[in-house]
Amino acid sequence: MIYRITTMDKIDKRKLMDIYREGNMENTDYFYPEIADKEQAVAKVERDFLKYIETDFLASSGNAYWVLEENAVWVSALRLYRIDNALYYIEALETHPDFRQQGYASKLLDSVINELKKQGSFRLCDCVSKKNTASIRTHEKCGFRVVSEEGFDYLSNETNDRHYGMEYSYQPEMR
Repeated sequence: MIYRITTMDKIDKRKLMDIYREGNMENTDYFYPEIADKEQAVAKVERDFLKYIETDFLASSGNAYWVLEENAVWVSALRLYRIDNALYYIEALETHPDFRQQGYASKLLDSVINELKKQGSFRLCDCVSKKNTASIRTHEKCGFRVVSEEGFDYLSNETNDRHYGMEYSYQPEMR
């Protein structure tokens, strides 16, 4: 089942944080290096993450969290930012570690693309680490292509030479 979530009350916080558990654990060293207890630090990162989703991300019109659920488990998720009428930006595409290499991220990306196609022409952009070959392959499998040797973050308006700028572009055929 695919969910398009636009309000916080539709988010199962525990299921969502389980998808991001690995990244949240890594973020403890960056955001809270002074907290020695890793579980305490992860809990703080999770609270901050959920607060951002509620007060910033979902507060912006056109943004949506997309989640893929299999057998009552949230296995893959992404944030989709609407930059303008025909430009969208993906952030935080992640698959739960127990469900990787099973095609779930591709299934989620394909579902988002198919929904966007119903609205007409669009561009869907993402920054992908040059070291993350699995994510690069997933994006390419779904029709993305590398359009820049530097990723452009539409949220911070900054480039990053450690990322590729990837894009999926859709123009319906005129008949």
